[in-house]
Amino acid sequence: MSEYRLEMRNVVKTFPGVKALDGAQLRLRPGTVHALMGENGAGKSTLMKCMFGIYKMDAGEIYYEGEKVTITDPLMALHKGIAMVHQELQPIPARSVAENIFLGRYPLKRVLGIPFVDHEKMNEDTAALLKKVRMNFDPKQKVGTLSVSQMQSVEIAKAVSANCKVLILDEPTSSLTQNEVEALFRIVEDLKAEGVSIVYISHKMDEILRISDEVTIMRDGQYIGTWDAEGLTTDFIITKMVGRELTNLFPPRENTPGEVVFEVQDFTSINPKSFRNVNFQLRKGEILGVGGLVGAQRTELMEGLFGTRSHTSGTIKYKGETLDIKRPKDAIDRGIAMLTEDRRATGIMGVLSIADNISIASLRKYLDFGFYLNSKKVEELVQDNVRKMAIKTPSSKTQIQSLSGGNQQKVLIGRWLANNPDVLILDEPTRGIDVGAKYEIYCIIAELAKQGKSIIMISSEMSELIGMSDRVMVMCDGRVTGFIDGSEANQENIMALATRFE
Repeated sequence: MSEYRLEMRNVVKTFPGVKALDGAQLRLRPGTVHALMGENGAGKSTLMKCMFGIYKMDAGEIYYEGEKVTITDPLMALHKGIAMVHQELQPIPARSVAENIFLGRYPLKRVLGIPFVDHEKMNEDTAALLKKVRMNFDPKQKVGTLSVSQMQSVEIAKAVSANCKVLILDEPTSSLTQNEVEALFRIVEDLKAEGVSIVYISHKMDEILRISDEVTIMRDGQYIGTWDAEGLTTDFIITKMVGRELTNLFPPRENTPGEVVFEVQDFTSINPKSFRNVNFQLRKGEILGVGGLVGAQRTELMEGLFGTRSHTSGTIKYKGETLDIKRPKDAIDRGIAMLTEDRRATGIMGVLSIADNISIASLRKYLDFGFYLNSKKVEELVQDNVRKMAIKTPSSKTQIQSLSGGNQQKVLIGRWLANNPDVLILDEPTRGIDVGAKYEIYCIIAELAKQGKSIIMISSEMSELIGMSDRVMVMCDGRVTGFIDGSEANQENIMALATRFE
């Protein structure tokens, strides 16, 4: 009997113009959490999709409980006891929690010999399952009414329901609150005790060092090594991931904030439970960090300023002039851009090319005679952005959904810079991005501020707020509770303001 539950040996996978996996390998022991780490584009998710049968390997072998197997599709993987919670959630919003969990394997009952879905049994089984994984949901509730973090919890419950022996968690905490993260960790510990092998993909170092038994690191599609988690340090992991030491996690600040260019006064949402009586100023060349806990209404405030949410009162002034922003086009026309929090749902257009995604917001600039698109000028714009942003891609015609998260984010930043905005709102600009790509994004932000662009940056990462901001504006329960100079910002004074409820 093999000491490993599952082995992947010398896996090769090639996409057009890109060798995603080159001799990759992974070995999982029963009852352990095995962290799989690497920069965006290192091949982690591709390797897991090969294990789960979504991708067909070009070369390599998979051994499951000592026997060589061929996994041709996800259904076969599930039958063998392999389940996966994907980074990109794809629930069916109009169906219930129970229907989403048992999708494709509904319990049946026969009436006059005709099979029907046994909804009563399905709801009972779901209730028992949710109780087991400590999730307080109604099995009959429509998934579309849940938050992103709750949808992620349902996906985790769905994987557990398959009685799996191998569970792949791809960035499982990217949309979870701290309490939900703790609940997930309890589920993971319970599954470990039952002998389940867990593959845990995350960029969050503190999670990895806390929960993992072993760590495998990949770089550029290749296997770098596997180590016992005990005794590993963040610096060691980062060095192995990026192939070099990162002496500074943040670039030096070379911007000099100038005069006030953007001012918000008594801004209040149409929703009484959202932001209210918000006042702040933004200076030319300033990075204003926005901190707060989940539910602080930071994103809602920025969407209100950008015209995607309604407000009942308050004014927005830009260079002393009062703006009337009722829709995003009004904001864009006045030199305001917004990078949204969820790049998959509200940022990228996955099936379109990099060129389309970069140019979509500025096509009017490249119309000849008002209606004929000058393709040559558009391609020059795209190539200029690919070069400036150091976007790693075989071609500008490549579909954006095939790029790593970090490169997708660079494309979206390039999209807005093509309009030459003066004010950039960046909502969680480095969410789901590895440490190497984060530094590249930080350098872009710092350079934009140095050029005189005014930047509002929402971040849930304390280190990011402290390392990048000239000032930090903190929110709690829809209100601004205070401002902290960047040189004085620390976790303690940010958290004190973030928990200042009325």
